[in-house]
Amino acid sequence: MIKAGYSLPALILFSEPLFDSGGTAGPDPDSLVKAVDGKGKNCVVSEKYPQQRLPVNTSKKLYIETFGCQMNVNDSETMVTLLKDLDYETTDSAAKADLILLNTCCIRAKAEQKVYSELGRLKSLKNGGRKVLLGVGGCIAQQEGEKLLKRVPYLDLVFGTHSLHLLPDMVRAAEKGERLTRNDFLDPESRVDLFPRKDTAGGVARFVNVIQGCDNFCSYCIVPYVRGREISRRSSEILQEILELSEAGVKEVTLLGQNVNSYGMKSPEEPSFAELLHMVAAIDGIERIRFTTSHPKDMSQALIDCFAQLPKLCSHIHLPAQSGSDKVLKAMNRGYTRREYLERIAALKKARPDITVTGDMIVGFPGETEEDYNETRSLMEEVGYADLFSFVFSARPETAAAKLHDDLTRKEKQERLDRLQKRQHIMTRERNNALQGTIQEVLVEGVSRRGDQLFGRTSGNRIVNITADHSLIGKIVTVRIAEAFQNSLLGELV
Repeated sequence: MIKAGYSLPALILFSEPLFDSGGTAGPDPDSLVKAVDGKGKNCVVSEKYPQQRLPVNTSKKLYIETFGCQMNVNDSETMVTLLKDLDYETTDSAAKADLILLNTCCIRAKAEQKVYSELGRLKSLKNGGRKVLLGVGGCIAQQEGEKLLKRVPYLDLVFGTHSLHLLPDMVRAAEKGERLTRNDFLDPESRVDLFPRKDTAGGVARFVNVIQGCDNFCSYCIVPYVRGREISRRSSEILQEILELSEAGVKEVTLLGQNVNSYGMKSPEEPSFAELLHMVAAIDGIERIRFTTSHPKDMSQALIDCFAQLPKLCSHIHLPAQSGSDKVLKAMNRGYTRREYLERIAALKKARPDITVTGDMIVGFPGETEEDYNETRSLMEEVGYADLFSFVFSARPETAAAKLHDDLTRKEKQERLDRLQKRQHIMTRERNNALQGTIQEVLVEGVSRRGDQLFGRTSGNRIVNITADHSLIGKIVTVRIAEAFQNSLLGELV
């Protein structure tokens, strides 16, 4: 008989034949009992046929919704790895999940509002009669902590940016009915030992975290308050992870951090970021290297030289200017002038003439005049951004800019943003149109959203869709750009 408290799943996958060598029918369901196989996995064993072990699908479903930057994407991948030991596997449907995690962003008020809206939508799943755990991680969790549990009474766990390593224990506790919050900041000595590792299996392109936190304290930015101060990961761990990724078939790595350019500056025993790039480039199997995000203040000549010296380093840089006005840049505490920013852009284009530049801009910063705004517009033209992520200024708690007098109306700010984005829309299309007819090297990453094509990216980070055999996934192929669109290119194999 089946032991008390144990129920058979609706579907059992059989690891051995259902008939013995004599052709006798296999295990009688009434003779099955719970057991553990030699690898520690749950299974069921027939008392009548003890040599037959039938694996049980005991996995629980995990749904993660990620808001915000690539660092959060990276953290979400880490959550998946951490929860595998608790038998969680991912699902693309919140309605099917046993555990739902929102990995949150609070860089702007709108991003924060989206999270609370999603929490409201998920309430119906919590009240649907099936046990579902709901957790919030990331920057809002770090910022709000215990207040989140009080504001959202059906929330089970809240874990901040420094508490990712505690997630498995917190989920175990939540499964037993406990409601927990962990959002303490860790000291640097503890943090350096807790850079999380992700599962190395699968994928053509992967993120690798090299630095956490930020010391720049730009007046508008909440990152230092929710991610903590800057700390560099040990280079030996970075290189080992990339070596393992390479051995697993990964072809491209993106070195990730809030400000990768300052890697190693507070750790004399570690290489500079430029030196780290040279070390990564020496790893066999890695064919492309990217990095993000860079702060113009910390863009050294040695790093710029890497674009001339390292063929594996892709022809793309994301270098946020945030404004084209010296007055506004000073108020933002950015640490450079318009002239210094443009000098770095010129040096990058000299080192790699085909480099693609993308960036970030904020409009409507407190005190921004129409003249300041026009200086931002002229900087856009001078740089020639391929893409620009642009936003209306959003006052964030604890930041210096939140205390500044702001005499612009929301309507004025939005009008400036609309004009800027309209112009960038045209510039992006012109840049894409200029690639039509050119020959490009594309790393094929997978199946496109349409499902009938493959997609990949050029060295300059432009998305290219091609019709090709799936065997090309993971390979760099030569294509001719046949047609250009607003957000992608259509390529033909050469």
